[in-house]
Amino acid sequence: MVESSGRTKGKLRWSKLYSFSCFRANTGDVQELIGQPGFSRVVFCNEPQLHKTKPFKYTNNYVSTTKYNVVTFLPIALFEQFRRVANLYFLLAACLSVVNLAPYSPSSLIAPLVFVVGISMLKEAVEDWQRISSGNGIFVDKLWKELCVGDVVRVSKDEYFPSDLLLLSSSYEDGVCYVETMNLDGETSLKIKRCLETTLGVNEEKEFTRFKASIRCEDPNPNLYTFVGNLEFENRSYPLCPAQVLLRDSKLRNTDYIYGVVIFSGHDTKAVRNSTRSPSKRSRIERKMDYIIYLLFSILVLISFISSIGSALVLKYDMVKWWYLRLQNDDRYFNPSNPVVSAILQFIRALILYGYLIPISLYVSIEVVKVLQAMLINKDIEMYDEIKRGPLTCNQMEFRKCSIAGISYGGDINEVDLAASRRMNADVEAISI
Repeated sequence: MVESSGRTKGKLRWSKLYSFSCFRANTGDVQELIGQPGFSRVVFCNEPQLHKTKPFKYTNNYVSTTKYNVVTFLPIALFEQFRRVANLYFLLAACLSVVNLAPYSPSSLIAPLVFVVGISMLKEAVEDWQRISSGNGIFVDKLWKELCVGDVVRVSKDEYFPSDLLLLSSSYEDGVCYVETMNLDGETSLKIKRCLETTLGVNEEKEFTRFKASIRCEDPNPNLYTFVGNLEFENRSYPLCPAQVLLRDSKLRNTDYIYGVVIFSGHDTKAVRNSTRSPSKRSRIERKMDYIIYLLFSILVLISFISSIGSALVLKYDMVKWWYLRLQNDDRYFNPSNPVVSAILQFIRALILYGYLIPISLYVSIEVVKVLQAMLINKDIEMYDEIKRGPLTCNQMEFRKCSIAGISYGGDINEVDLAASRRMNADVEAISI
């Protein structure tokens, strides 16, 4: 049950929208599909307790658009971090630093690696937390995830619809409301929705205490612009169409409030069925950095190889003269009498010692630079275009030419022709017909 805010309904004359075909339900062959496969959903309005048992038990309204959860965060985030070539190299170097061959303590390499990977994983966790789609929290006295099919909810102006709703009434006398569907189709123009005339009066708390109805409609599907169903109210059946459906993730505009009943929730909503999982993306600059790491690693291997060859030559030809440098005790990692084995061990030791040729903070530095650049872009007034807001493209139409009753109109040079001529590096002339 919802609480009434006590606001008076917006004064609006009965509009001429009733005559528009977009508000008329399809009463043809489509309505005959109700009850058949694909059109078998039944919703009991204002009686969500009836949806706790099969065959009327539907999914809850909880939806997560995150890449991780409590169980998968650690393994997936670690995989994402060690997909980076530099981090993978330092993991290998950290493993080698544990053995006695390392010329320095393991903590001097493991600690920076843990710090760098930890910072990157923390950034991933913060970004993923921001993807949680619980909207702006509480509607009436419930969280989004607590809504059930059949619940009657109240949505106020500039709030998002928490699930797919059937519009019952609005703050306007003729039951219309205005909806922004930018999150669904990218359009900024408002869509008009209108409830059935039979539910216009159901807009106060006392009406909802005794409001009972049932909806028979299509099963969950991803089609945003179609809806087939019937509302059975007061022993009569009324056909429904998309004009009465408010989709999840669209926003209520220019309307004080609406009342609606949940018909699709959670993963059954049309918006979620059209969504995809958050992809694992790698930027172009990150892929280029991998090639730089390959180059640096090749240089590192070359330097280590030269060092090992030089060590073997010194041990073989000069160690006899430098008798005072000989070890008093045998060392399995350094045996002057076996230059080949010592050279191999020296190669591994050099890989660890010269490892700082590859910067361990490279990826973190790039992430910091990107964040700072984004902040500068957001505050750069020179990049603000007062005319073209929001989308990066500007859809403009210009009249070019038409023929009416055999008479040609237009044909003058416009911005489209000038832009095409600039691309073709050619001059254009107006041609009269």
